[in-house]
Amino acid sequence: MTVRELGEFPLIDRIGRGIAYRTGGVVAGIGDDTAALRVTPGNLLLATCDVLVERVHFLVETTTPELLGRKSLAVNLSDVAAMAGIPRYALISLGLPPETPVSFVDGLYAGLRAEAEEFGTDIVGGNVSGSPPEIFVDVTLLGEVEPDRVLYRRGARVGDRLVVTGHPGDSAGGLALLLDPTIPCPPEVAEPLKLAHRLPTPRVAAGRAVGATGLAHAMIDLSDGLAGDLGHVAEASGVGAVLWADRIPLSPELRGLARILGRDPLELALHGGEDYELLVAVAPEGEGRVIEAVERQGGTSAAVVGEIVPADRGLVVQYPDGRAQPLEPAGYRHF
Repeated sequence: MTVRELGEFPLIDRIGRGIAYRTGGVVAGIGDDTAALRVTPGNLLLATCDVLVERVHFLVETTTPELLGRKSLAVNLSDVAAMAGIPRYALISLGLPPETPVSFVDGLYAGLRAEAEEFGTDIVGGNVSGSPPEIFVDVTLLGEVEPDRVLYRRGARVGDRLVVTGHPGDSAGGLALLLDPTIPCPPEVAEPLKLAHRLPTPRVAAGRAVGATGLAHAMIDLSDGLAGDLGHVAEASGVGAVLWADRIPLSPELRGLARILGRDPLELALHGGEDYELLVAVAPEGEGRVIEAVERQGGTSAAVVGEIVPADRGLVVQYPDGRAQPLEPAGYRHF
């Protein structure tokens, strides 16, 4: 059965039947003109939205509806994580070609519900629309954060250490494999990289842990690549930065794929994008405590990869042999 055959309002009813509210803050959810939601007095409300468009952000041939649903919410959860916040409520809008199978929507919402449940988020509304010829999934996410914990892109200070979570570049490696299935890559290398691209882990717990230390001055999630997102922090803060090439944590899987491709794994980490790890500017005396908090409470590894320098030094990558080269953002551009 297609969504054309089922019809708009039966489709909405079908979607709503699978939604349960767990946070206790939903006064009215799906089924009214708007959701009515409780917010915590004294906290800042966080609001973000991201749209995933077929053939721009995903290919239906290289993912599943469930994984697409999870990723659609995960990229928004990552934005809240970058503010050291707590995700609360999500609204989902779908654009569907009329011939989309209803089973696709069922799978998509199974993924959305699974991701929401894992991160304590309620899906409280949204919209469906015809959208020939491409599918899009547009998520709006509301969260909250204590005013004394919130972190912005601005705020990095000269002398701060740059700390990154996880393994930047894995998503880019996974995308390369998904786009070219003929690459001769063993499964133990290929599968973790593909999963990193199709199902990123939003670092909500790590972001909360960083904010709780009181030692970070700025934070951002890595959606545009390490180079591009460091550039956003530097521009917002009016500073420059140095990345230490030999300190960037490249996974064994990414190194293995890079050898097969004849590419530099560092370039994939710097410019690949869609890792959704966190990049944090930390007071130099606090780098150890922040890393300990991330690894103990945030469930992931973290490493010092550089430092903030005066703006006139720009953005550079420094290599162990002393070479330094300008760091130019070279990630994906929509326009």
